[in-house]
Amino acid sequence: MTDRQTVIVTGAAKGLGLAIAATLVEAGFFVAGIGRSESKAFNALPAEHRHFTEYDLTDLHGIPALLKQIVGAAQSPLYGLVNNAGIGLDGTLATQHASDISRVLKLNLEAPITLSKYAVRYMLRQRQGRIVNISSIIASTGFNGLAVYAASKAGLEGFTRSLSREVGRAGITVNCVAPGYMLTDMTLGLEGSKLESIKRRAPLGLPETSHAAHAVRYLLEPGAARTTGTVVTVDGGSTA
Repeated sequence: MTDRQTVIVTGAAKGLGLAIAATLVEAGFFVAGIGRSESKAFNALPAEHRHFTEYDLTDLHGIPALLKQIVGAAQSPLYGLVNNAGIGLDGTLATQHASDISRVLKLNLEAPITLSKYAVRYMLRQRQGRIVNISSIIASTGFNGLAVYAASKAGLEGFTRSLSREVGRAGITVNCVAPGYMLTDMTLGLEGSKLESIKRRAPLGLPETSHAAHAVRYLLEPGAARTTGTVVTVDGGSTA
């Protein structure tokens, strides 16, 4: 990549967001990470290829100023946005507190919509750009105790399809990556029988965060210039 291009990655301090950030840095992008707190792992990435901003994305009103600040600090065109930050609060809907429902919907759905709104304004000036929303297989399969989380991810996929039609003529693509259960500290902490049950569903084995990160990288690369409005599933074949 000859000219440095900036990609914003939310939730970049750890987990899948960190894997995405590392993969994109390796590909030559400048990664502007956003998260509630910085991490040593993110700061271990080459300093000339990354910048981190601490921000709580449930504060929707501050997002326009946040993007202006990030683009100014990057000193390069905003090419991509990866909406990765999200939470899933486990619990049956009948007993879930209204504030928890609001928090999940705000972070998982409203924040990506708002970030995309203002990111698109920068991309329209350049007549190019890439937006990648991180969904989940739970958007289509459902899962006991994650009704609100599933709703937020299903909403994100619908948003992706419609926005892709709005901005496609400007050379902007909008896609989703939907990971399944991944090999993370969270899944490894499951009780033996639960983890084995999850593993049995995936004929290729559970994916690692790097596998989903490479799907994101593909959607940001020149070869994906005609891929838009779609959901790339990375789940080891568990939903096949």
